[in-house]
Amino acid sequence: MDDIDLRLLAELQEDAAQSNLALAAKVFASPATALRRVRALTEAGVIERTVAVLSPERLGSTVTAIAEITLDVQNAESFAAFARLVAAEPAIQQVWQTAPTVDFTLVLTVRDMAEYQALVQRVFTASNNVRNVRARFATARHKFSTALPLPSPSADPRS
Repeated sequence: MDDIDLRLLAELQEDAAQSNLALAAKVFASPATALRRVRALTEAGVIERTVAVLSPERLGSTVTAIAEITLDVQNAESFAAFARLVAAEPAIQQVWQTAPTVDFTLVLTVRDMAEYQALVQRVFTASNNVRNVRARFATARHKFSTALPLPSPSADPRS
């Protein structure tokens, strides 16, 4: 990846909905070059997908929880089964298999505590091999980003 690729990625992380023409101007490349490189970055798997980031509050979801899960049976098959279970749950946005103290850390957003309780009963039960759940509830969001840190591109090519 060169400087143009890094600038494209930085711009797309900020606003993936901008036109190719605007994107090309911001990274000092031709529109054809920008389009070709974005396609190549997508085909290479660097850009996994393009999504819209929605406001949970505006959609009526007021409870965000970070849940730490410990499984009862801890082996590769059990981990894979639990990962499939929680990945299929729409309220769970992030699933991280972690070590050493807990097996999974989840980030989830639901409308209210009643919806959280229903999720707990449906997903975090003994029948799903869960030994322990420790949840913390967010009281305020001060930062939320999907952007990854990128190496700094070289100085502006137009200077």
